[in-house]
Amino acid sequence: MRVAVPKEIKAGEKRVALVPDIINKLTRLGLDVSIESGAGAHSQATDADYTTAGATVKQGDVLADADVVLSVQPLTAQQMATLKKGAITISFLSPVTAVDSIEAAAAAGVTAFSLELVPRISRAQSMDALTSQALCAGYRAAVVGAELSPRFFPMLMTAAGTVTPAQVLVLGAGVAGLQAIATSRRLGAVVSAYDVRPASADEVRSMGATFIQLELEALEGAGGYAREMTEDRAAKQRELLTPYIAKSHVVITTAAVPGRQAPRLMTQAMVDSMAPGTIIVDLAAETGGNVEGSKPGEIVETAGGVRIWGGRDVPSQLPFHASFLYSRNVVNLLSLFTVPAKDDVKVAFNLDFDDEIINGAAVTHGGSRRGAQ
Repeated sequence: MRVAVPKEIKAGEKRVALVPDIINKLTRLGLDVSIESGAGAHSQATDADYTTAGATVKQGDVLADADVVLSVQPLTAQQMATLKKGAITISFLSPVTAVDSIEAAAAAGVTAFSLELVPRISRAQSMDALTSQALCAGYRAAVVGAELSPRFFPMLMTAAGTVTPAQVLVLGAGVAGLQAIATSRRLGAVVSAYDVRPASADEVRSMGATFIQLELEALEGAGGYAREMTEDRAAKQRELLTPYIAKSHVVITTAAVPGRQAPRLMTQAMVDSMAPGTIIVDLAAETGGNVEGSKPGEIVETAGGVRIWGGRDVPSQLPFHASFLYSRNVVNLLSLFTVPAKDDVKVAFNLDFDDEIINGAAVTHGGSRRGAQ
């Protein structure tokens, strides 16, 4: 059985689906690993590193006759069509945005797994790539805020006077938000945070930040996510948050609802209430934006001197550790349904759809799209 890892072809994608130091976990199972030459270049993984780790490095296409294909971004419809019937793919195969790829996978008889759909249960934590990549995004958000801000983050006592610390507000206290809080605190900022889920308050406080309490109903959703809110609820939330936003020096927004457009947390009027030199980091810019006016991959400066950094493929901006974490998520999922080689018995795959993880993450199988998705 051969596992193939192609180069990522999406513009700006610097991660790789498999790093050298985890390849031995696959070879011990009896799997052969093929890497397209240059696939790990942005993650500081050379062809020589892969060869030393036990993989075969190939020039050009590695998909032909592959039994499993690991990637970060979904394979294109054209790539899916070249796979043999019964092949397996594992990637961030968004059921909302990768429709062409999903249809091509079904037509080719490919079993396609989407890491976005791995259920958030204890047994699946080691396979939860959304969490590992959100960790990277939250760290990056805090660093970007500190870099763009004209202020120091920490308080400094100097002979010329005392420098007061920056006031950082984080909206959304999921994995990305909590990491943004932790990193901002390490940099010395005074941090406050808000989330529609009151259960996140203790986590926020445990990191030394202040949790903002608004007199609004909780919006706790399935799987630990926040559920979508009504427009009336959203308008009231924006009204109550405006005073906190206006006094902040850096605002980091991280709110998302899986499979939906990002909730609008900040209107143009709220942005206009902020002082010149304020920085907004919108991690949800690619899915519609938490902040009105944000653009993915761009820094937009308002007439009032507020700069809005729109996130675009943010984990890929930390390709070394993002790939390190992602590789482990992918290999743990692959190992779940791999029957290791033993004696004269060859390695095999057992796709048990009674397993909650396999059933939840599979988007296509047996020539059709799975109805549960």
